[in-house]
Amino acid sequence: MRSLLLHGLRGVRSYSMSTVEQAKRAAAFMAVDQHVQNNTVVGVGSGSTVVYAVERLTERVKNENLQLKCVPTSFQARQLIISNNLVLADLETCPELDVAIDGADEVDAHLSCIKGGGGCQTQEKVVAAAAKKFVVVADYRKDSERLGQQWEKGLPVEVVPFAYKPVAIKMERMGFEPVLRMAKNKAGPVITDNGNVILDVKFDATQERDWKQVESDINNVAGVVEVGLFVGMANVAYFGMEDGTVKTRTP
Repeated sequence: MRSLLLHGLRGVRSYSMSTVEQAKRAAAFMAVDQHVQNNTVVGVGSGSTVVYAVERLTERVKNENLQLKCVPTSFQARQLIISNNLVLADLETCPELDVAIDGADEVDAHLSCIKGGGGCQTQEKVVAAAAKKFVVVADYRKDSERLGQQWEKGLPVEVVPFAYKPVAIKMERMGFEPVLRMAKNKAGPVITDNGNVILDVKFDATQERDWKQVESDINNVAGVVEVGLFVGMANVAYFGMEDGTVKTRTP
């Protein structure tokens, strides 16, 4: 069952960049306030919205003297934790987390997510799977009825480098359009924190799909490390809206 809760007062619609950032901040702050307490082990996700989650964690540690441990999902997340003087942990010392807070590229009506626009989907999924609760934070642009409605870049699939071509061929035979993600400021492909490459696998957004089966089918292709489909994992999603409210969605 889908649950939608609106918080705050409605205001004037605006699509400025400042409104987007305010929406991210509102969603991240609410997630931290509702799911983090003293002695929490927190999975810290990746991306621009998580920056605000770390900001709120830092404020609460300072103001409330919270004792937290933070497990990063990427190099970026690790640097955020360190630079804000939060306690850095890992899955070896903290194999079970209380909550993981992360962003998403798109979230549908059933809380299925596309993640990996930043190339961190493998570590993000491992950390999310290790958490008792997986909390998604995003702005209104990521809120969709169905996957592909807003996000048009495809499913990010991390692949071991020497296998990318055979994997791409198999993706094509499955009815997808895989494209090797290329770097913008260097010659060659994007390389993940794990030393792999990414195929952005485009799909027809108008076609109804069993995303759990799609996730399984792609992950079963030899050479695939992980696909950026998070199906049946999120416990709640917070969307910061244009008007300053935060919309909450649960399964």
